[in-house]
Amino acid sequence: MEVIIRPNAAAGCILGAKIIAKLVRDKPGCVLGLATGRTPLRLYQELIRQHREEGLDFSRVTTFNLDEYVGLPADHDRSYRYFMRENFFRHINIDQSRTHVPDGTAADLHVECRRYEQLIADAGGIDLQLLGLGRNGHIGFNEPSGSLRSRTWIKILSEQTLRDNSDAFQLPTAMPRHAITMGVGTILDTRRCLLLAFGPAKTRAVERMIEGPLAAICPASALQLHPRATVIVDEASASALQYADHYRWIDANKFAWQRYD
Repeated sequence: MEVIIRPNAAAGCILGAKIIAKLVRDKPGCVLGLATGRTPLRLYQELIRQHREEGLDFSRVTTFNLDEYVGLPADHDRSYRYFMRENFFRHINIDQSRTHVPDGTAADLHVECRRYEQLIADAGGIDLQLLGLGRNGHIGFNEPSGSLRSRTWIKILSEQTLRDNSDAFQLPTAMPRHAITMGVGTILDTRRCLLLAFGPAKTRAVERMIEGPLAAICPASALQLHPRATVIVDEASASALQYADHYRWIDANKFAWQRYD
């Protein structure tokens, strides 16, 4: 696991955008796995800037989002399809037919989960999966104690996740209790993972993910098994890491070709 510590969330997101932009330039037909929420917003803004000012071309890129709430149609202003369209897709030159988000209103959710897995396989797999980190250690909507080999499936959201995400809804009771999410096994199949985690609220989850034991109680710890996982954190979220100085040393002594900025 590659751990990179940046001074703040803005610097971390800009670095993450550089990593994604390099992939898009090196492999114009790449397959990106995307995430929603507050954490990646600054990253998407930087990619939009590079598209507008530097000609970053998304015309051949295919995307798959991690998850979607069950019961919310694509045009609902709290659906993740809506989030992606408003915060990223409509600002770049991506082919909308190549953007994929699970259908939370599918008549048969089990069939939808299998369909989504097949779409990923048909696209040749995901080249880079962008991830956030829940305060309880979840990635996607894979909550603590779930299988570390799971595939795309229907998940019951934990009380912690409901509390953390309910501010996006006018009434906490309006927030769905279920979601379709890529499984941990699906995420581990991607060729590269890029996880962002910022702020003091993520300190405990960051420590458990990076330096804790591999355990289902912290689903993000499964990234310890990934052959190419890059974790970008800020000083606040890295404050509990025992080996923070070691990670800084490694980052400072990379070869030029290993660096991103």
